[in-house]
Amino acid sequence: MSARQELLDHLGQGVTTVCRAWLVTRRDGVQFGFTDHDLDLGFEGHVFKASSGMTARTLQQTTGLSVDNSETVGGLSDAAVDEADLIAGRFDGAEVRAWLVNWADPAQRIEQFRGNLGEISRVGGAFKAELRGLTDRLNQPQGRIFQRSCTAVLGDARCRVDLIAPGNFAETSVAGLDALNRCLFEGISAFADRWFERGRFVVTSGAAAGLVGVIKFDRLSGTQRVVDLWYDLGAQIAIGDQVRLEVGCDRMSTTCRTKFDNFANFRGFPHIPGEDWLASYPVNSRTNDGGSLGR
Repeated sequence: MSARQELLDHLGQGVTTVCRAWLVTRRDGVQFGFTDHDLDLGFEGHVFKASSGMTARTLQQTTGLSVDNSETVGGLSDAAVDEADLIAGRFDGAEVRAWLVNWADPAQRIEQFRGNLGEISRVGGAFKAELRGLTDRLNQPQGRIFQRSCTAVLGDARCRVDLIAPGNFAETSVAGLDALNRCLFEGISAFADRWFERGRFVVTSGAAAGLVGVIKFDRLSGTQRVVDLWYDLGAQIAIGDQVRLEVGCDRMSTTCRTKFDNFANFRGFPHIPGEDWLASYPVNSRTNDGGSLGR
């Protein structure tokens, strides 16, 4: 008899010994196990902690393409979920699996939910997280977009630019912070002004280790380099933290050709007429033969 059927038979007895268990896997690979039972559980090589104070609301499931959803609520503590990690976004988009388990015999269990964490909110010393099922991914736009700029991500399989090639990255430490909380770097002035704009800012040590930002501002100022991000990382960057700066791309055809010599892999349509062409009309001073606009 399968473990699923054993649990169903157990539920049919009227008096049951069941609880819920969740496994949260962050994008950096760190895993957390939680249960609403009063003792820790263990199965599939994971330990599900009872000390987190986790509880769950009703799980809504359908047989169509509607998104399965629920909510989970828990306390903030160093032993479970740290508030600083929530603020830093380390749990954003984390994978979630949820089971209904017979705590007297954990081999009897049913996986009720699999998906990702959605919106996370904090109230006092607790947090509330939305759970979104796998069908939520179907809400995202799919297919190619016809536009002038490139639709590839710099360094991915379609772009093929090697981000670990010399000249495409710099590994250094934060030399200082200015009055606007922008990072100052020494010793990387060999890179051209604005070279890293729109590139990735990867923190490899310190309180923000593992977090990634997008570079908004990259300017040379004497022997220093001033770098600012589009958004705050959620964790404090300190002097001496190790950082990896990756080359940026504005996704335009001229940049692809001149900066990366990669126009063969450009994934945009640079000759698509703009809105000004759509609203234009024939005039005597221009050629109006219907020929190519890209010649």
